[in-house]
Amino acid sequence: MPELIDSHAHLDGDDFRADLPAVVDRARAVLGHVVLVGLWRGPGDFGNARELAAGEPALFSATVGVHPHDCARVPEADWAECERLARDPATVAVGETGLDYHYDHSPRPAQRAAFARSVGVARRLDLPLVVHVREAHADAAALLAAEGAAAVGGVIHCFTGDADDARRYLDLGFHVSVAGIVTFKNADALRAAVRLMPADRLLVETDAPYLAPVPHRGRRNEPANVRVVAEAVAATRGEPFARLAEATAANARRLFRLARQPQ
Repeated sequence: MPELIDSHAHLDGDDFRADLPAVVDRARAVLGHVVLVGLWRGPGDFGNARELAAGEPALFSATVGVHPHDCARVPEADWAECERLARDPATVAVGETGLDYHYDHSPRPAQRAAFARSVGVARRLDLPLVVHVREAHADAAALLAAEGAAAVGGVIHCFTGDADDARRYLDLGFHVSVAGIVTFKNADALRAAVRLMPADRLLVETDAPYLAPVPHRGRRNEPANVRVVAEAVAATRGEPFARLAEATAANARRLFRLARQPQ
C-alpha cells in the first residue's frame, strides 16, 4: 500500500477530546505520518500538539505558530516563547501563520506584521513555513517575497486559489497543499490549479477537524480521511492513486525533514 501523509491536522482541541485514541488508531491504519499544527491558544498556551507528537513520534510531528486570526492578541512574551518552542529540534515548521482577509479577526496591519515576524523566526531557525491564506493571495505572496521566505520555503496549506495564485507561490519555491475542498462541487478553479501543479510541489492534508471531504462533508474531519482527498486529487490530475500518494508523501518528508520510519 502506498504511503500517505496528512500534512496538516489539528488534533489538540476539544473536537477530539472524547475519542482521540480511536482517531489515532484509524490514522495509524492508513497513514505514514501526520503533521500536527500547534497554535497559540491564549496567554502562555500553545496547545499540546508537541506533547501529542512526542508521545507518538513514529506517527506525528508538530509545528508551532501564531494564526492570523489571533495574532493581534499575542503578548510580547509569547512571541519569545513561540521562538523558543520553534528551536526545539522536534519542531518541523513555523506556523500556521499568514493572512486571512475573509474574517479579519485581527486587523490587517497586525496580520501583516505578525506574518513578517513569523517569516523572520523561520529564517533564523532554518525551518519551513506553514502558511494560511484566505482572500489575500497577492498580499501574501508579496510579503513572502519581500521578507525572503524563499530562503526556507514552506507550504501554502489548504490552498483555495486559482492557477495564477498557485504560480505566485510556486515561483517562490513553495509547496501547495490541497484539502477536502477539492471534492466540493463549487471548487472548479481549485481543481484547474491542481491539474497544473508540479508533482514535486504538491501535498495533501485534511485540516482536521475542518473541511471534511465529500462524502463526509458536514461531519468532523480526521486524518484518516486524507485518503479521500488524495484519491480526489489523483482523479483530478488523471494519474494513478499510488503515484500521487507516493509523490505527496515524498514531498512532505522532504519539506518537513521527516525521517522515514523502519518498516
